[in-house]
Amino acid sequence: MALDPDTFAQLTDAIRRFVDERLRPLEGQVEEQHGVPTHIVAEMREMGLFGLSIPEEFGGLGLTMSEEVRVVLELGRTTPAFRSVFGTNVGIGSQALVMAGTPEQKAHWLPRIASGEIITSFALTEADAGSDSASVRTKAVRDGDDYLLSGTKRYITNADKASLFTVMARTGESGSRGVSAFLVPADLPGLTIGSPERKMGQQGANVCDVNFDNVRVPAANRLGAEGEGFKIAMRVLDRGRLHISALCVGIAGRLIRDCTAYARDRKQFGQPIGDFQLVKAMLADSQTEMMAAKALVLSVAALKDEGAETPADAAAAKYFASEMVGRVADRAVQLYGGAGYISDYGIERLYRDVRLFRIYEGTSQVQQLIIANALLKGD
Repeated sequence: MALDPDTFAQLTDAIRRFVDERLRPLEGQVEEQHGVPTHIVAEMREMGLFGLSIPEEFGGLGLTMSEEVRVVLELGRTTPAFRSVFGTNVGIGSQALVMAGTPEQKAHWLPRIASGEIITSFALTEADAGSDSASVRTKAVRDGDDYLLSGTKRYITNADKASLFTVMARTGESGSRGVSAFLVPADLPGLTIGSPERKMGQQGANVCDVNFDNVRVPAANRLGAEGEGFKIAMRVLDRGRLHISALCVGIAGRLIRDCTAYARDRKQFGQPIGDFQLVKAMLADSQTEMMAAKALVLSVAALKDEGAETPADAAAAKYFASEMVGRVADRAVQLYGGAGYISDYGIERLYRDVRLFRIYEGTSQVQQLIIANALLKGD
């Protein structure tokens, strides 16, 4: 159920102020120190940001998809590393539990996920299972009332902070029908976390390997029936792609505002660079593409709230928005010139940060396949 308009307006206003007054001044520090200060994380917990998408009955805000993407538009006004602190709790780390968990599983885990006491993470990707997510090799072998998990997951966001993983593991035949989903606490014997990877961008949002060496997981921790893991994962990614699409739009808006202000102030040949037609063209192209992506994201979010199945629509939103923000960031560096290439203005940081959006939650090429396959099937 949607929040009443006044309450939602208060929430978005509070998040906008938090971003502008508390987060943006710390962007350089997060980049240099590769981490978000603990006092900022505490403030995020107090604001309820860890529980944006968790149902109210479990202590969350229970936002609709349309409300969630509007909140994410505001979070896009700063470096995405801040959003990643709670992003897995809001999205891929919790939604399998929300969608497919038993009443007992939900009651046990969701209140602590919503409060931020527990950080969640989504463990699907492997060395040979990225875009081909149905080919996971991590195994879950039944042993009485437990499963024994063995294998390694790669590039797992928030793995070094997570208390709970949603793990996709093979319980049966090859292909998507042999994959099952499990809730795996991080403190189980045999589960170890690798060192954070050195990355191109989004410093402060760590990704690590997660290793399972005969980790004994209770069968009661399985989500859904055996063989339903891939279907659950795709439903989770369907929602997650809309979340990321909105983030792309928010960052594009931030870049456009920064570029517009710079074009007014920066002078060349005795006049502001914003007076030059080719600079105006870059601003106009960026604004038009951002508006188109925003309209697409809001439209698909509304469809999802109506109960429609939206895999191809969400793929289209993610494909267009992630490619769009890459173009906007590239134009921003060009418009700033030499200043855009150095770190003082933060443009080069956002340029690096947004490159990831065309890769995770499914590459642009995967989104193209989803869209085209839906068309060819007549969906």
